[in-house]
Amino acid sequence: MTGRILVVGSLNADLVVRTERFPRAGETVSGGDLSIGAGGKGANQAVAAGRLGGDVSLVGAVGADANGELLRAAVSDAGVDIATVSVRDGVATGTALITVAADGENTIVVSAGANATLAPADLTDDALAGAAVLGLCLEVPVATVRDAAERGRAAGVTVLLNPSPFGPAARELAPLADVLLVNEGEAEALLGVVEGAVASDPSAVRDGFAALGVRRAVVTRGGDGCLVVDGDAEPAHIPAVRITPVDTTGAGDAFMGALLLRLADGDDLLAAARFAAGVGAFAASRPGAQASYPTAAELRAFRA
Repeated sequence: MTGRILVVGSLNADLVVRTERFPRAGETVSGGDLSIGAGGKGANQAVAAGRLGGDVSLVGAVGADANGELLRAAVSDAGVDIATVSVRDGVATGTALITVAADGENTIVVSAGANATLAPADLTDDALAGAAVLGLCLEVPVATVRDAAERGRAAGVTVLLNPSPFGPAARELAPLADVLLVNEGEAEALLGVVEGAVASDPSAVRDGFAALGVRRAVVTRGGDGCLVVDGDAEPAHIPAVRITPVDTTGAGDAFMGALLLRLADGDDLLAAARFAAGVGAFAASRPGAQASYPTAAELRAFRA
């Protein structure tokens, strides 16, 4: 049994269209049928951990509409406690417009909707009490993320921050995280280093994080695996699990959900990241976001 996982974050209805390639500026391309699925970074991360057997609660907000009902049901079906997912009148549920190309890469445009209403007061002391780890992303207001991180650390909860969608707030919030999860481009932007520095000079990357007040971080690098920074130790590289990508939508959130799970279970950061790499690969080998996330049994079969 893992420690309790608390996620404060977004819930979005994912509107997905598949196409051979992304359109250029001003261009129209043909796509396949429109599908509507459950997504949002916060919900995705909670569902990924819940499907793997974690004890997970989600703090978030949806609109009083059909998409909100769909999202609450999907998260609950994954075993996540949705008692603190609020239903807001007069505002639409958050929506993500997703295009998936033939090579599995995606583009995403998010309309925040009810996610923009999530306030510090929505995270109650009762919800925070007893949590082992707290997962945060930036699809909800920065003030809410900052408050949750500060209160989590004060309560002795391990705070895992994924500062995505990436922007200026990442530098402000990074020192509040016990563990920072970023992709390679985000790390380079955050540290002000040249492209390729994560691969070519991991020690400088570690030192750059330390200068920001970040002692522990995981930098994901897609098909090149990930880099784990843990204190003063030499950063460690974890190779990617080799797959044929089908759809990378939500694979990063699957990685974070798995990282939350194993940190809550007491794993060190390197072991947790190694496990998460397998979960992210599983997700990228199947279509959809939450629909692609494995149960523990499915993951064992995948890794066998």
